[in-house]
Amino acid sequence: MRRGAAVFTGAAMVLAAACADGSGTAPRPADTVLPDSAEQVAFGITVRLTQNSVAKGELKADKSYSYDNLSRLELQRVFVTFYNALGEEDGNLTAKEGTYNQRLNRLEARGDVVVVHEDGRRLETQQLVYDELRNQLFSDSAFVLNEPPKRQITGIGFESDPQLTKLRVIKQFKGVAPVQMETP
Repeated sequence: MRRGAAVFTGAAMVLAAACADGSGTAPRPADTVLPDSAEQVAFGITVRLTQNSVAKGELKADKSYSYDNLSRLELQRVFVTFYNALGEEDGNLTAKEGTYNQRLNRLEARGDVVVVHEDGRRLETQQLVYDELRNQLFSDSAFVLNEPPKRQITGIGFESDPQLTKLRVIKQFKGVAPVQMETP
C-alpha cells in the first residue's frame, strides 16, 4: 500500500511540475509537437501537380505529416520536377522542408531552396511559394538568380514562371552581366 501511494505521489508531483506554467498541459520539445498531432505519417511520397488535368510537375518528399483531413502536408526533404507545355521535364526545385496545401494547390518550400532550369538558370532563396493554379513561383525573401554565361540578378522578393523566364523583382534589384566592348 505504501509503495502504491509513493508511486501515485511521485506521478502527481511530476504532473504538477509539468503543468507549473499554468497551461494545464505538459510542455513538449518543439521538434515533437508536429509529429505528435499528425493524422498520418508517410515516407517517400509522390504528388502529381496538375492544372486542368495537365501535369505541371511532380512533388516528392522523404517524409510527410498530414493535417486538416489530409489536405495539408508538412514535408521534409522536398524535390519538385517541373514540366513544360509538352510534358517534358524542364527544371526542378529542392528544399529542406515545405508545406503543401492540397485545397489551394500551393507548395511553400523553405530552407536552402534551389530552382534549377534545364538551360542552367539557377535561383537560390530561403523561402518561395509555387502556386499550381497560376503556374507561378513567388517569394518575399532575398534571392540570387544566376544565368549562363555570367549574369546574376539579386533582390528581395520576386514573381516568376517555373522556367525563370518572366522574372519580376519586388525590391532592391541588382544585376551584373558581362559587357563586350569593341576595340578600335
